[in-house]
Amino acid sequence: MMRIITISREFGSGGRELGKRLADLLGYEYYDREIVTAIAENKGMNENYVEKLIEGQALKRVHIHVRSSFSGGIAMGQARTDLLLEQKKVIEAIARTGKNCVIVGRNADVLLKEFAPFKLFVCADMDTKIKRCLERAGEDEKLSRKEMERKIRTIDKGRAQTREIVTNIPWGDSKAYHLTVNTAEWNIKELAPMIAGFANCWFERRENDTVIGSL
Repeated sequence: MMRIITISREFGSGGRELGKRLADLLGYEYYDREIVTAIAENKGMNENYVEKLIEGQALKRVHIHVRSSFSGGIAMGQARTDLLLEQKKVIEAIARTGKNCVIVGRNADVLLKEFAPFKLFVCADMDTKIKRCLERAGEDEKLSRKEMERKIRTIDKGRAQTREIVTNIPWGDSKAYHLTVNTAEWNIKELAPMIAGFANCWFERRENDTVIGSL
């Protein structure tokens, strides 16, 4: 039986690193940026623009106080919807390969409901997220703590809005996930094996229940 782990995460919580480490530990395929790349290639669009539009970051640049800008806002909204539909197709195609995998973000937990994935949400307090982001920022991204906090809040707001478009389940609602992990005060490398063990137990239990139910 195929095993899929989906990871929803707050920006800066370490969810991406955790996902990659889980995939390496479990020997699963790993999908994150690869999904955006596939969408961009299918649509013939710029990869960075696709990512920003899907997560709602491009929308803040559109002002709707004049007619021309309002039309632009409508067009951008439609473009975002089209890209979200394409994203759904790409994610479903990944699941249909039948390979065990870890998928980071993209609301894959909802889109792949029929595949019964193990759903993980990763979070942390703001200070931890700011610290992690500042430590990992590239040379071309010199932000102050205040600027980084603003960036984190903007990205997470966009993710929450996208969640509303895709599903009526609130983003970050603990009831929507099998496990919520607060990475504050944790080293992701040390945390990953414990989460991998938990996921394995969850899958084994599900598979045993399926076998018993078929007898």
